[in-house]
Amino acid sequence: MAERGILAVVSGFAGSGKGTIMQELLSRYDNYALSISATTRAPRAGEEHGRHYFFVSTEEFERMIREDALLEHARYVSNYYGTPKAYVEEKLSEGKDVILEIEAQGALLVREKYPDAVLLFVMPPDVNELYHRLKTRGTETEEVIRKRMARAAEEAELIVKYDYLVINDDLDECVARVRTILQASHERTGRQAERLNTIKEQFKLFLKEEK
Repeated sequence: MAERGILAVVSGFAGSGKGTIMQELLSRYDNYALSISATTRAPRAGEEHGRHYFFVSTEEFERMIREDALLEHARYVSNYYGTPKAYVEEKLSEGKDVILEIEAQGALLVREKYPDAVLLFVMPPDVNELYHRLKTRGTETEEVIRKRMARAAEEAELIVKYDYLVINDDLDECVARVRTILQASHERTGRQAERLNTIKEQFKLFLKEEK
């Protein structure tokens, strides 16, 4: 049986580049699975249903909430976002490290249900760079950008609740840091209960034989 995978929750300000980092991680290594979120927002150019998001109506999303089919969900800038449960559990059982790319409110809800989840927060070097990235991607109005900046200021208060802060200044270096964090997380003592119990039993036998 494969070792159960790690649930990694990655958050970051809109425009932090977290999506690019996750896609690079998945393209370079085959032991990760990116959970696909459901959302009520409209697709951006190039986004595909079932690949980037499950794009659903507000009515359908609220039905999923009622049926407890989501690991977490939240409302962000007038739209719902949520993580379907079934896919996450399937991939963890296969031994894949499952990455949830979700906002801070949802990340903390996941931590309540999965205490051993690894929480990473991605951000650019400073606030001016964040605004510059939002502005230059050219997908939103100035009003929406200002709303995203205001929301980022609120999210900054929650970063201390995360396990790791990853600064996205150089893409390759950032991907390497995230990879290192996830690899190290497999060695946490909390994930080694079976091995630790075996060692304890071996010591008991060894010391018994010494008498």
